[in-house]
Amino acid sequence: MDENEFAARVAALGGQLYVVGGWVRDRLIGRPAEDRDYVVCGLDAKTFERGFQVRSVGRQFPVYLLEVGGRLSEVALARTERKTGTGYRGFEARFSPDTTIEEDLYRRDTRMNSMAVRLPGGELIDPFGGRGDIENKIIRATSEHFRDDPVRALRAARQSAQLGFSIAPGTVELMTACRGELAREPGERIFAEMRRALASPQPELFFTALRDAGILDAVFPELAALIGVEQPVKYHRGLDAFEHSMEVLRRAAALTRTPQTRFAALVHDLGKGLTPREEWPHHIGHEARGLAALERFNGRMTLPRLWYRFARFIIANHMRLPRLRRPGAIVAVIGEMRRGGFDAAEVAAVIRADRGALPVFLQRYDRYAAVLDEERARLAFPADLPPSQRALWLNARLADALTRSFDPARGEER
Repeated sequence: MDENEFAARVAALGGQLYVVGGWVRDRLIGRPAEDRDYVVCGLDAKTFERGFQVRSVGRQFPVYLLEVGGRLSEVALARTERKTGTGYRGFEARFSPDTTIEEDLYRRDTRMNSMAVRLPGGELIDPFGGRGDIENKIIRATSEHFRDDPVRALRAARQSAQLGFSIAPGTVELMTACRGELAREPGERIFAEMRRALASPQPELFFTALRDAGILDAVFPELAALIGVEQPVKYHRGLDAFEHSMEVLRRAAALTRTPQTRFAALVHDLGKGLTPREEWPHHIGHEARGLAALERFNGRMTLPRLWYRFARFIIANHMRLPRLRRPGAIVAVIGEMRRGGFDAAEVAAVIRADRGALPVFLQRYDRYAAVLDEERARLAFPADLPPSQRALWLNARLADALTRSFDPARGEER
């Protein structure tokens, strides 16, 4: 059935249909509007289920999946909520045919998400000023219900990263009030918000918003540990380690949309948060400390395998890659990148974001790799070479091939 037919059938049962949430917001912003979510007022669950021959898929309140306009959409009966405990399940949902659309919208997180469109007709229902917030590029909580789900604090920060909107001071205070419960939230919920934030146009705004609300250490303590950590002024212009990490993330986001690459840029200097204060502003050995910090990070939220492996590679190598000149070392790094399945362009994006320039072997990676492949195809192990020595022999031959092919200082082909 199409949307008009859906609205007509709801009306025939005595109800009223609305489109709610992100579709309404995105349409007003001018962004591509994705899947539509619907709310039905004026019907109880039995009437709706009998009228559409469906069963609820919601655990705590009536939510249904219906095909509307050729796509599966979520349909909920209007409800109100009351907080009864902690976390995102610590509330009681109340639904009734008497619940109005305004009451349903009141429980939602931000004003720009608390709008609806009446069907049919397309009348905008905006009881809390969501359209005005969009026009003013500001994120405001709809009500005190913002605190009902502590992850809403992360969503507000993520919306800032996605839209470039500022967060209203009162909403920042509500985010701060979520701190205690956020620290106990499941890691998968935290990671889901971070993943979406990292895919945003300005991912650094997600983390700076959490810092400004005083809740960064509740969810990402390894990043919070970078705040205030001094670095050599010569290389970092007086930025602390957190500010530098945000700058590198911003630059990486301009170079790549790949989330694991942006994550690696975010955590490349994680070890500086573990440098003893008496060693500041220098951070000798922060690569090894960074790997230990990544382990703790991964222990809380189990990163995707590729994210984890790529971040380890960047943390361990981001200081040495820009300085690589020796053919043998270049052979070893290219081999490690290939075994890990790391795209050279993504490695280059992080190094360029951090250092502003690339070593020659990354600038001309394809040609370097081609020379190694050509040499490897020509080689055959000597018959009397013990298997234990084959790797060393091969690496030496490949290094010789690079030496014959490229000027070690400039990387130019001979």
